[in-house]
This record gives sequence, structure tokens and C-alpha cells, in this order.
Amino acid sequence: MIQKNKYLIGVIALLALALFTVPCLAMEGPDSIELDSLAELYEPVQFDHIMHVEAAGDDCSVCHHHTTGTPVQDENCIGCHANSGEADEVACSACHPANRFQADYLNKIDENYRLNHVDKVGLKAAYHIKCMGCHEENDAPTGCQDCHTRTEAGDKMFRSGKYAPKGGNKSRKSGH
Repeated sequence: MIQKNKYLIGVIALLALALFTVPCLAMEGPDSIELDSLAELYEPVQFDHIMHVEAAGDDCSVCHHHTTGTPVQDENCIGCHANSGEADEVACSACHPANRFQADYLNKIDENYRLNHVDKVGLKAAYHIKCMGCHEENDAPTGCQDCHTRTEAGDKMFRSGKYAPKGGNKSRKSGH
């Protein structure tokens, strides 16, 4: 009887350990995420998180460097952040700034941070590196406006839509 109780306690302990150490469960994440870091030029993208979790086979590490409650696992970060503890959030913007090359961002970081993060990409690049690579591998949409509907301000900046040049300049040889 004592042996049976020890066995039962061991099984319960293993189950509890498994439940609390599983790095990612689809139910833990949001159903949808609004990506709006370029909202001045493009309408926000409604990212279907559930569909992407299912496509990744419930393996959060396919997209994320780490999951909530686990330490950083990315080989580019672990050299300095191995002892940083568990992550509080998994949002790309937590580590990848939207304003990577703007003065307000650069002026607030110290020299040590700048030297050790010189190769860290900004938010837009982080999204596109992960998203576009996977979309290309899986024959998913890769055109800019497949995911991003341009705003009027975006059309104006990119000289498209009603802001596109009329007729073109015949003297240009570039063909654009």
C-alpha cells in the first residue's frame, strides 16, 4: 500500500511539473493581436494568433525567442541574458523597438547597451524576418498589401493611389 501511494504521489508530481513547465500552450495566448506600429502609413494588421499557433504545431518557439515564464533562449541574446530570469512578456516590441534609428530612442540608451545591441533589428525588421521567411516557405501571401492596407498618409508618402504621378516624365530612363 505504501509503495502504491509513493507511485501515485510520483505520478501526480510529474503531472504537476509537466503542467507548470510546458513552455507554450495555445490557450495561454490571445486569439488575435493588433499589429499597429506603422499605423500612420498602414491600417493595423489583425494577426490571427490561433491560426498561427496551429500552423506552428503549438510550438511557440517557431515565432518567439522565448515564452512568458521562461528565460531567453535565442542564441543571439543568451550570451548576456542567460541570467536575466524569466520573461514577463513575449511581445516582439518588448525587445525590438519600433523607433530603432530615431534620435529619441538612441539618446536614451547608454553606450554599453548600444555596443552590445548594435545588430539587434528593429520591430519592423523582426516581424518581416519571421513572417516573410515563413510565408515564403509555406506559400502564404508575401505582397506588402496582402497584409497591410495603406492609409491615405501612406499613399501620399509612397506616391501611390490618388497621389501617384500622372503620365510620368518621358525624359526619365529608369523606367519607373
